Amino acid sequence: MDIRAASLALHYRLQGKLEMVSRCPIQTQEDLSLAYTPGVAAPCLEIQKDPALSFQLTRRRNLVAVITDGSAVLGLGDIGPLAGMPVMEGKCVLFKEFAGVDAVPLCVDTQDVEEMVQTIALISKSFGGINLEDIAAPRCFEVERRLKERCDIPVFHDDQHGTAVVITAALTNALKVVGKKKEQVKVVLNGIGAAGGAAAKLLLDLGYSNLILCDKDGILCAGDPTLLPHHAELAARTNQAGQRGTLADALVGADVFIGVSRPGLVTGEMVESMAKDPILLAMANPVPEIMPDNALAHGAAVVGTGRSDFPNQINNVLVFPGLFKGALSCGAVQITEGMKHAAARALADLVPPEQLSPTCILPSPLNRAAAEAVAHAVAEEARRTGHARF
Repeated sequence: MDIRAASLALHYRLQGKLEMVSRCPIQTQEDLSLAYTPGVAAPCLEIQKDPALSFQLTRRRNLVAVITDGSAVLGLGDIGPLAGMPVMEGKCVLFKEFAGVDAVPLCVDTQDVEEMVQTIALISKSFGGINLEDIAAPRCFEVERRLKERCDIPVFHDDQHGTAVVITAALTNALKVVGKKKEQVKVVLNGIGAAGGAAAKLLLDLGYSNLILCDKDGILCAGDPTLLPHHAELAARTNQAGQRGTLADALVGADVFIGVSRPGLVTGEMVESMAKDPILLAMANPVPEIMPDNALAHGAAVVGTGRSDFPNQINNVLVFPGLFKGALSCGAVQITEGMKHAAARALADLVPPEQLSPTCILPSPLNRAAAEAVAHAVAEEARRTGHARF
């Protein structure tokens, strides 16, 4: 099947993947009076007295805004906000299909940080959460940071944190398959953009101490004056031995390769230079850093990619629907690091020990149980740490 042609035909036929459905049938004059004027004045006045009641008297408690500026859409790059709308609609469909969460796609026609932050902050009271999507680095870091400071609802850049959570879950189970411990493995992460940077931070927080980061210029080293600020911050926490060189140099003796970079960067010879039973999570899309069959032929024990046509698909859809469902269910005021940790653990635990294997380190992206498990873990952690309204 020609996926591109079939998808285009689907979009022409549907003319949009979303529609608004009323939860309040209007059949009688009384129905109209209760749902709208004059009856609707009663909940308005209650919310005026106590704004927190907006989560009980409106749909806000189950509503997420999916927001982009269209500057980093999939692998297409800066195609603009309007061209990014099909992706944002698709994201909203996944929220609804996998977690029952209502979501609205919003494409903001600016790449100015101040304008974007101001726009989103001003509309944030209409929603229970903000999902930032496909905003280019490093601007995405500033937008998220400032929105977290201004908004009293969860703000979550999925390209960063959703990817980091699913990588962590996949690596947790892959290490079980090969019988290695996180405290003992050497991990090489290539591609220090939004996803790679967030994954590095999460892995460090969880105790992966021997972590080496690489970008297009090679291994990141502390003290390098040419590094961007967010790279310099990560360099100071990684590569404690001060190793220098290329990606190939970094991979010698490594137990794990994580790629969120570009196609074809890893060769079979590089896999052979790694430690015994290496794990490769090669997530460049649509073509990974190394194809699974090539990696396996050169000694890889476990291989994961972002693709659906190979085992071990590492896909954010396993994370964001459940994460927001959990946050919304308890009225979380933010997504904390602990909530991300809890999501990763819950996702990893969905694969029972007897099912773990080199070709099964994560549940299928179509597994509806993932959203429920992640939601429960996130809500429980939010309540435990005092970040929940109810």
